[in-house]
Amino acid sequence: MTELIKKGAYLKNGQILFTDTPDLQARKKTIAYQIFAAHDQSQDERKLRLKFDALISHDITYVGIIQTAKASGLKRFPIPYAMTNCHNSLCAVGGTINEDDHAFGLSAAKKYGGIFVPREQAVIQQYGRERLAGCG
Repeated sequence: MTELIKKGAYLKNGQILFTDTPDLQARKKTIAYQIFAAHDQSQDERKLRLKFDALISHDITYVGIIQTAKASGLKRFPIPYAMTNCHNSLCAVGGTINEDDHAFGLSAAKKYGGIFVPREQAVIQQYGRERLAGCG
């Protein structure tokens, strides 16, 4: 059974502590907060406006993403954008089921400056960890 806890919860010295008022100083010491703070473009501490370092999507979703971006006036991808071709490929017996999606992704990568990862070369999570993730 799932239980919804509407209070703040903290782990301290191996014990879970609950509080009605969040401890903002404790929150600022978490890894998640530090990552968000490093990417926040907002001046308001309570409202995040995140700037991403890179984007990645797979062949089931990138066609719609690119079509929407193109319709919105996209000229170039403003940050590294990798398109992997692993999900449709993995769903089919004996190969890919949507080669037209892959051709579309390759043409978009060439036109807008994206990164195209051919099918059977990497899965999205692997590529993201090995090529796009980093520290600092």
